[in-house]
Amino acid sequence: MITGERQAARIRNMYLRTILRQEIAFFDMYTSTGEVVGRMSGDTVLIQDAMGEKVGKFIQLMVTFFGGFAVAFAQGWLLTLVMVATIPPLVLSGAVMSNVVARMASLGQAAYAEAAVVVEQTVGSIRTVASFTGEKKAVEKYNKSLKCAYSSGVREGLVAAIGMGTVMMLLFCGYSLGVWYGAKLILEKGYTGAQVMNVIFAVLTGSLALGQASPSMKAFAGGQAAAYKMFETINREPEIDAYSTEGRMLDDIQGDIEFRDVHFSYPTRPNEQIFRGFSLAIQSAKTVALVGQSGSGKSTVISLIERFYDPQLGEVLIDGVNIKELQLKWIRSKIGLVSQEPALFAASIRDNIAYGKDNATDQEIRAAAELANASKFIDKLPQGFSTSVGEHGTQLSGGQKQRIAIARAILKDPRILLLDEATSALDTESERIVQEALDRVMTNRTTVIVAHRLTTVRNADTIAVICRGSIVEKGPHHDLLRDPEGAYSQLIRLQETSRASEGASNQNKSGRKSDTGIWLGKQSLVNQSTSQRSSRDNSSHHSFSVPFGIPHEIDVQVGCSKNITDEIQQEVPLSRLASLNKPEVPVLILGSVASAISGVIFPIFAILLSNVIKAFYEPPQMLKKDAAFWSSMFLIFGAVYFVSLPVGSYFFSVAGCKLIRRIRLMTFEKVVNMEIGWFDDPHNSSGSIGSRLSSDAAKVRGLVGDTLQLVVQNSATLVAGLVIAFVSNWELSLIILALIPLIGLNGWIQMKFIQGFSADAKDDVRGGKSSGK
Repeated sequence: MITGERQAARIRNMYLRTILRQEIAFFDMYTSTGEVVGRMSGDTVLIQDAMGEKVGKFIQLMVTFFGGFAVAFAQGWLLTLVMVATIPPLVLSGAVMSNVVARMASLGQAAYAEAAVVVEQTVGSIRTVASFTGEKKAVEKYNKSLKCAYSSGVREGLVAAIGMGTVMMLLFCGYSLGVWYGAKLILEKGYTGAQVMNVIFAVLTGSLALGQASPSMKAFAGGQAAAYKMFETINREPEIDAYSTEGRMLDDIQGDIEFRDVHFSYPTRPNEQIFRGFSLAIQSAKTVALVGQSGSGKSTVISLIERFYDPQLGEVLIDGVNIKELQLKWIRSKIGLVSQEPALFAASIRDNIAYGKDNATDQEIRAAAELANASKFIDKLPQGFSTSVGEHGTQLSGGQKQRIAIARAILKDPRILLLDEATSALDTESERIVQEALDRVMTNRTTVIVAHRLTTVRNADTIAVICRGSIVEKGPHHDLLRDPEGAYSQLIRLQETSRASEGASNQNKSGRKSDTGIWLGKQSLVNQSTSQRSSRDNSSHHSFSVPFGIPHEIDVQVGCSKNITDEIQQEVPLSRLASLNKPEVPVLILGSVASAISGVIFPIFAILLSNVIKAFYEPPQMLKKDAAFWSSMFLIFGAVYFVSLPVGSYFFSVAGCKLIRRIRLMTFEKVVNMEIGWFDDPHNSSGSIGSRLSSDAAKVRGLVGDTLQLVVQNSATLVAGLVIAFVSNWELSLIILALIPLIGLNGWIQMKFIQGFSADAKDDVRGGKSSGK
C-alpha cells in the first residue's frame, strides 16, 4: 500500500512536470486544464489502486495457485494433468476480460475528461456564467458528458462480471472433470480416494486463488488504461522544451530583435498563413508599436519573441542569434510580458508579484509595486500585500490587475518588454494610471507594444502598421501623418470617426450621423472586441503574467475563509446516500437476488464435496454412478454461477453508476448556483472542485457498486453456511462461531488502516487544484 501511494504521487508529479514542459501548441491541440485536473485527481487513484495492496494480494494468490498445482502434480500427476486442461481457457478468458475492461475504462475516463473540462471552464468563469444566467446550460452540458461516462461504467462492470463468471464456470468444469476422471482412475489405475481428494483439494485451492485474483486483475486493467494516457503524455518530447538546459546563454543581452523572412501559421489553423515573409528589425532600447486590424498578426509577433511557437520558415533573432539557439529558460528570464488580460494565481498579492523573480525580498516587491503605481491601493487593503486575490483575480478591478502584472514585470527587470494591448480593456482613468506606470518601465528597455488605441503609441520611436501579416508602413508618428492616404492616417481617421459617431449618438439619438458613420463606429467596436479575443487566445492565455482579484469586503471574506478552514467536516450518514439510490430500488432488489444466488453456491458446494468424498469410498458400481451424478452437479453449479454473477454485477453497476452520476450532477448544480463570494475561498477553486467531482464522487460508487454486491454475496454465503453448519452439527458450529468477533475486529482495524491512507491520498489529490491554476 505504501508503495502504491508513493508511486501514484511520483506519477502525479511526473505528469505535472511534463505538462509544464510542453509547448503552447500542445495545449492548443491535445489537452485542456479540465482534462489535466481530471487525470491527476481521478486517473492516479486508479493507478494507486492497481499498484497498491492489490499487487501484494495478487502475488499471494499466484503463489497459492502455483503451489496448489505443484502439490497436485506430486500427489497424482495424471489426474492433475487432465484437470490442467481447464487452465488455458482460464488464462484466455482472464486476458480477454482485462483487455476489454481496459478499453471500457479508457472510454469512461475519456468521457469524464470531457465532463471535467466543463467543470473547469464553468467554475473558472463563474462570474461570466452567472452574469448571462448560463447555470442551467452548464448543468445540461455537464449532464450530457456524464451520460457517456455512465454508459461506459455500466459496460465495464458487465464485462468484468462476465469475465469473472467465465473463470468460475471453468473452475467448476475442472472440478466436474476431476470427480469423473478421479473415479475412473480409482477403478482402473489403482488410485486411492485419498490421492484423488488430495489432487482435487490442491487444484481446488490453487484454482480458487486464481478466481480470487480476478478483482485484482480488474484493478490492473483499470490502472493500465489510466496509466496509458498519462504515460503517453509523460513520454512525449516537447518540440519547445521549457525545462531544457541546452542552448547558448549570452554574457549580456542588448535587446536587438529581428524577424527575418518569417513564415508562420498556428498549429490549430495550419492552412491559414499568418506571416508570409514577415521581416522587422527592432533596435535595442527603442520602443516599437505594432498597430493594425484585428487578425493581422500583431499578437503573433509577441508569441514568436517569447518563443511560444516556432516559425515554419525564417528566423527570429535576438542580438543577432537565432532564438532557437538560445537556452529557452534564460532568454525568457530576459523578457517581460504584460498582456491585455493578465493571469493572476490564487495566492496573495505578494506571491503574485514575487513570481517575477526567484527569492525576491519584501523590499524589492514593494519597490516594484511603487513603480507600477500599485502600492497605494495595496496599502489600503486590510491585509496589504498578504491579501489573497482569489481565482483568476476576479476580486480586483482591471486596472489593479494590470498594475500587479506590471509590478511583476518590473521585478523581473527584463531587457525586453512586451506589452500586448496592456491598456485596451481599461477605462480612461485606469488607462492613464497604468500608462504612467508603463512609461516608467519602458525607459532604457527594448519595448514592443501591441495596441488598438492609437493614442497610446504616439510617443513610440517607431510605429509599424501590419496588414495581413505584412508591414505596409513604418515610421514615427509625425512622419506617418504626413501621408494622408497612408495606412496609419486611415486608422487614425477611422478611430476619430468612430468616437465622433458614438459621441453624437449618446448626445442626441435623433441627430445621428450618416449610416456610413454608424457602420464605421460599430465596425470599430467589433474590431476591438475581436482584437481583444485574439490577444487573449494567442498571447495572454499562455503568458507568465497572472490575474488576481481581491474582494472589496475582504475582511468579511477572510473571516469566512477562516471559518471554513476551522470547520470540522461532518461524516455523511449512509442513510442519506441510500436515499439518493431510491429510484434504483427495483434494480438493487434484482441485483441482490442474483448476488444472493451466486453467494449460496459455495456453502452448497461444501455439501457436494462431502458427498464426493463419500462416493470415492463406495463400491465400484455405486462409485461409477455417483461420480457421474456429482460431476454433472458441478456443471450445473458452474452454469448458475456464470449467469447469476454477471446479472447481479450488471444491476449493481447500473445502480452504482447512476448514484455517482446523480451525486456529481447534484454537486455541480449546487456549485454553479452558489453565491459568487463562495468561489473566492481557496478551497473552492476550479481545480479543487474538479478533484472532488472526479475522485471523491467516484469513491462513493463503491458503496453501491462492486462493494455492495460483495456484501450481499458474502452475507448470503454466511447465512447459508451457518444454516448448513448448524443443521449438520450445532455444537461444532458454536465453537467455530466464537471466532467471528475476532474476524470482525480484524476487518475493522484493516478498514481504519485503509482510511488513513485514503486521507493521505486525498491530500495528494487536492494538488489537482494547483494544476488547475
